[in-house]
Amino acid sequence: KAFFFSGLTAMEKKLAEYKCNTNEAIQLKLVRFPEDLEDDNTTFNPEFSHQVFGDDEVAFGYKGLKILLYYIAGNLSTLFRIEYTSKVNEKFDCVEVSADDVESKIREIIPPGFCTNSDDFVSLLEKEVNFKPFGMLLHTYSIHNEEAGEDITYQIYKADMTCPGFREYHERLQTFLMWFIETASFIDVDDERWNYFLVFEKYNKDGATLFATVGYMTVYNYYVYPDKTRPRVSQMLVLPPFQGEGHGAQLLETVHRYYMSSPTVLDITAEDPSENYVKLRDFVLVKLCQDLLCFSPVKLMQGFSQEMVTEAQQKWKINKQHTRRVYEILRLRATNMGDAEQSRSYRLDVKRRLIGPYKKKQRELAKMRRCLRPEEMTNQLNQIDLNLQREQLEDSFQQLVSDYRRVLERLAQA
Repeated sequence: KAFFFSGLTAMEKKLAEYKCNTNEAIQLKLVRFPEDLEDDNTTFNPEFSHQVFGDDEVAFGYKGLKILLYYIAGNLSTLFRIEYTSKVNEKFDCVEVSADDVESKIREIIPPGFCTNSDDFVSLLEKEVNFKPFGMLLHTYSIHNEEAGEDITYQIYKADMTCPGFREYHERLQTFLMWFIETASFIDVDDERWNYFLVFEKYNKDGATLFATVGYMTVYNYYVYPDKTRPRVSQMLVLPPFQGEGHGAQLLETVHRYYMSSPTVLDITAEDPSENYVKLRDFVLVKLCQDLLCFSPVKLMQGFSQEMVTEAQQKWKINKQHTRRVYEILRLRATNMGDAEQSRSYRLDVKRRLIGPYKKKQRELAKMRRCLRPEEMTNQLNQIDLNLQREQLEDSFQQLVSDYRRVLERLAQA
């Protein structure tokens, strides 16, 4: 028996050598020049691969597995190739094992028509000079690039499925969601209520101006009775080589500016926003609102008002909940936290909002108490400890203030 177990663990060890972490195995590139193919500096990896390879993010059956997914920088034509140093065969030390079908899993998310060898891919790269962004130009901006020692120009376009070639391009673009958004899913592009906002970088190659894909956002126009819409941000992705440069803020601000002139739009919301998205939105909305008269220091000190709600909604299509956050951030900036009275007044104002959910819970408990007989009252119902509630409230407040300060720091640098 002992021999059998040690044999099993040796076997397990052997099999473990054929397990590859798919986040490391998948190698992504956005290719502008043929030499990028050989340059490791242009490679980046997924943050997630569980949607394709399961929660363990592992592919079994290979040693030295590389899943190459290379995209031409602009129109995202794709090279897909699998490389490995060895693969398990059917009879593996008398145990039947088979390697995962990695190719099928990738084919499920990338559209057909990809290249499988570098020569075909490089010949497509030569045609890239003909690629132009889709749709209508909304905004142009430039960002100084330290490395290049020059300003680089970016453009934001609004596109839809009627733009020639856009449907196929979007199929290639959306594959990136699987690797960088934890709970990504593909949208129904046949629904005409979707709007697409795309960011491109202009770059030079052999004297010509070319365009590279930087990121994008999808927005769904929800109908609100009787004749209004409420655009909801669904997906937003800035591709990793461009992250941390301020493109997300440019994109979100451009979307607000696009909708602000539409009388039928009520306000803009977001579907299941991530923490990073909330930080980005705080920054963009505060930047847009800081010069509105209703947010003057004097008015901020008088507290949150209906005037703020109305003005933010009419001018920038911001909803009440987000306007309240804008108010709290701008009021923090106008408050001298070293002054005991001002600081106390600010703390009470924010905590009054934070305590809302606690109060609701207590009202529900009071209702239950009236309905239940004493013996049915479980301990936990009696244990809404006020001290604990105070602690939680203070923690929430401190966390919020530190988030708000980060927004204000970024604003000061903008």
